[in-house]
Amino acid sequence: MESFGIYTLANDAVYDQLVAFLNSVEVNVSPDIPVCIIPYDERLDLVQKEVKSRKNVSIFENWELIQYWEDFAHQVWAVHPGAKTSKISRNWWSSGHLQRKMCIFSGHFDKFIFCDADSLLMKPVDDIFEKLNGYDFVFDDWIHTKERTKVPLNIPLLEQLNIGYEKDIRPRLHCSDFFGSKSGIFSENDLDLYKKLLIEDREVEWLTAWWDDAHLFNYLTYKSNFALFNFTLSPNGQDRTGNCANSDPFVNINNILYNQDELKPIHRIHYMNYPFSDFARLCQGEDVNIRYRDEFLYYRFLKELEKKPQQLKQPSIATKSNRLIQKAVKKLQIILA
Repeated sequence: MESFGIYTLANDAVYDQLVAFLNSVEVNVSPDIPVCIIPYDERLDLVQKEVKSRKNVSIFENWELIQYWEDFAHQVWAVHPGAKTSKISRNWWSSGHLQRKMCIFSGHFDKFIFCDADSLLMKPVDDIFEKLNGYDFVFDDWIHTKERTKVPLNIPLLEQLNIGYEKDIRPRLHCSDFFGSKSGIFSENDLDLYKKLLIEDREVEWLTAWWDDAHLFNYLTYKSNFALFNFTLSPNGQDRTGNCANSDPFVNINNILYNQDELKPIHRIHYMNYPFSDFARLCQGEDVNIRYRDEFLYYRFLKELEKKPQQLKQPSIATKSNRLIQKAVKKLQIILA
């Protein structure tokens, strides 16, 4: 077992984002830190080719463990109230595989960081590994500040059941797109117990949304009562920064982004809420409206400068119209599937 490393989740659909992510790790974290890619699904031809070109990158191949988490999530979400009330087909929801990232808790790094592939790392991660000497989980997100309907745990219900008070619950809420932890933190017995409580004791109703890996993850960390540290709740103001491309203001200094307020270093920029197809089009030279797209293109083509688009062009009216039609058809298929 290796002492530390970085995990991410990817397939060929997010190939451009994966390459940019790996380049940002190599440049801003370390060229030697091991990175392990968890297969989002079996579409891995481009991913495997990229892995062969990098000495420190591998693919997670314990399919039995991956299947364990697939089954765990499917069994839990099947009894969630949302399974009956959602207007979107259960077949569509169940085709998602974000829960596969949970296999890292039985992975081959003693200490690790997980980061979504639609991100760029912006600085070394020594501070996260150091925090893991005293904490079981380390986060850097602002989900605890969201309104009640948008946080992972059903705060009104937990208060009603005398499980906890909002002031105590909120500091323990977190996202699942970026965090540090340790291997073996959840035992098989622990997970068997939590699944029983979720399904048979209806604790699945604690989860605000249906089929959301972050909500299931929050349940596990809340029930386990592990020691959590969130940089956004740090008493040190230098630790508290933004991280979202679509909302937070950053300053670019030599292709490294800093929090606009006080130029504080950030762990990563997360391109959340942008579809992967936008990045594929951007890399093909289309003028796509993505904030901090120049930074993304820098890291994506860091090792392939000859392939970097020299000029971005607007798509034709016909192309735009065709995409709108395809989007409408896809939405209908999701509902009727």
